Amino acid sequence: MEGRGTVRTVRDVRDTQTARGAKPKDEGPDLPGVWSAYGVLLQYLRKRAGLNQQQLGDAIGYSLEQVASVEQGRRPAKTAFTVAAERALEAGGVLEALQGEVDRAKLPRFFRNVALLEADALSRFSYDPLLIPGLLQSEAYAQALLEAHFPPLDDETIEQRVAARLARQSLLTRKSPPVVFVFVVEEDALRRVVGNKAMMREQLEHLLTRSQRRNVELQVMPTARGAHSGLNGPMVLLESMDRARQVYVEAQDVVTVRTAQNEVSEFWLRYGMLRTQALNTEESSRLIERMAGEL
Repeated sequence: MEGRGTVRTVRDVRDTQTARGAKPKDEGPDLPGVWSAYGVLLQYLRKRAGLNQQQLGDAIGYSLEQVASVEQGRRPAKTAFTVAAERALEAGGVLEALQGEVDRAKLPRFFRNVALLEADALSRFSYDPLLIPGLLQSEAYAQALLEAHFPPLDDETIEQRVAARLARQSLLTRKSPPVVFVFVVEEDALRRVVGNKAMMREQLEHLLTRSQRRNVELQVMPTARGAHSGLNGPMVLLESMDRARQVYVEAQDVVTVRTAQNEVSEFWLRYGMLRTQALNTEESSRLIERMAGEL
């Protein structure tokens, strides 16, 4: 009788942890549901084809462990994996239909809904005062930024987020319908050496290549401008396929989305002024070329 009040079962411990908001130790990480859904579908297609995991791995050039991880939802499928699996399993496009959602789930949780808004956009106008925007980042630049993240990210998370950022850049080349982009970037953001000088030179050259696309305009806000209409912070203005307008602001992993017409209108007016205050596209390209030559 004396010790009865102190005896706790495994279930008691789990229930207490759940009540306090903690995860039981034997539960896995909070992985995106779409990874599990993809894995279940992959397993179904594999079994329908009469293959075990090793045989599928041999057929598509991946290890048994990699196939098992994807099927169990512990690892997201990369595009190359999906393309190969589609061919080997004669999947008819069902895996490819999920790939966009699989890639989007690699993004930080706070940004996933914004990525959906971007995917539905006809136009995207942004002002970036601190860093080169993610849609224009080179792989090395994105890698260096994520390696500097604090608290530190593990290697697998960094790899996934770099891959997601690069996959998101497919918006720049989308054809049906194409998206119109305008980027206004502060000169100081271009002068901040992320990684090393060689990586930064590559990044600036990457910017010049991207800005040559007909649907992309890049303007630099010169430091000499001093006070201007964007100094309250970064902003992104979106117009959707049904012509609805939204604005989102991101700072310190916090995103705020605005849809009220009066608020959105003010942002669009402010952005119009910002474009008149920045260098035009030709002047911006010449400045970026000089900066790259200085590195």
